[in-house]
Amino acid sequence: MGKGLGFAIPTSIQKKIVVMAFVKRDMIVYGKAFDIIKTSGNVDLSDPEDVERHLKQITLYEIKSTVKECKANFAGHFFSLTAAEILVSQSLKDQFRFVFVKVPAGDYLEMTLSQMFARAKGIYPGWSLSF
Repeated sequence: MGKGLGFAIPTSIQKKIVVMAFVKRDMIVYGKAFDIIKTSGNVDLSDPEDVERHLKQITLYEIKSTVKECKANFAGHFFSLTAAEILVSQSLKDQFRFVFVKVPAGDYLEMTLSQMFARAKGIYPGWSLSF
């Protein structure tokens, strides 16, 4: 992933604008369920009307990263998901992706929820608490 590829780290205001645009179309989106946004054209993320007009050009990404050494394509590596991430990815379908990143090497792998579940060797339900 790199600069000039259509990725943006949204401000908190831009996140709210994007979330509201999806909600207006009856899609479930939690602001904490995504880290970055990719646009497939010019979209002013600070302009609610522009975001709503170009919503189909917006894909939300959740970054899952590791500094640990792992095999090619992250084989055998464990990543956790939140319920919010799963719900948002089910709601947005192809407009939500997970990106797995090996921090030191910069290697990455993009996947939809269905691609991720198809590849999973094990799924371990759990609970996460925030105080």
